[in-house]
Amino acid sequence: MLKEKQTGFIGGGNMAEAIIKGLLSGGVPAGDLTVSEPSAERRNYLAERYSVRTVNDNIGLCEKCDTIIMAVKPQVAGTVLKGISESFSTEKLLITIMAGVKCAAIESALPIGARVVRVMPNTPALVLQGAAAIARGSQATDHDLALTRHIFELVGSACVVEEKLLDAVTGVSGSGPAYVFTFIEALSDAGVKNGLTREVATALAVQTVYGSAKLLMETREHPAVLKGHVASPGGTTIAAMHSLDKDGFRAAVMNAVDVCVAKSIELGQK
Repeated sequence: MLKEKQTGFIGGGNMAEAIIKGLLSGGVPAGDLTVSEPSAERRNYLAERYSVRTVNDNIGLCEKCDTIIMAVKPQVAGTVLKGISESFSTEKLLITIMAGVKCAAIESALPIGARVVRVMPNTPALVLQGAAAIARGSQATDHDLALTRHIFELVGSACVVEEKLLDAVTGVSGSGPAYVFTFIEALSDAGVKNGLTREVATALAVQTVYGSAKLLMETREHPAVLKGHVASPGGTTIAAMHSLDKDGFRAAVMNAVDVCVAKSIELGQK
């Protein structure tokens, strides 16, 4: 789907790097990829590591590329879109991975008929294990949606949702890796508190989370069912689960997602 097409990135941060890795592993030639990035150090890194073309010229990139992936912070969206508006045409597809910034807001900043697809990915895409949700703008075609899904399936899994649900996606999977990392850190700390070395405690915590996730994916059982397989009557696990519930573990996770969703909505209103 990307054969003989030029793909450009506005912003060369971690997510852009993850997508570049996926495209290269999927057979897209490095010569078909261009990154516009203001940091000279970052440009040099991407060029040396992945052999992609790097520039500090958003306008030139837009003029050259068929698909533009906008990978900048939502706080600078207005400035970036204003800068590329005159060089953007309806023949191009803009894929945005900015949290909170709606397709309509992007479309209104570009020429009439601009084709926009919005994506909420997450950082495990860096190891090609990302989770992304995709929503189409008002002018995006079925082919645009399929192309976007193809790109993000090269760095993990992807699903299509209504745009109104992307704030919820941000709270669950977009920011979700941070929750998981915090849980792993806490589990490791608990191991150290109870006598394990940091190295052993962290290794056990990481493998436990990884293995549990893989078990859930492969069995397709409800999480409660698999939890029941671990929690024996009168045993250690059910005692620990009681403690987690008493301390508000579930509520804390749900509250964190709620706060994240609210912040995503707030960013979209600016």
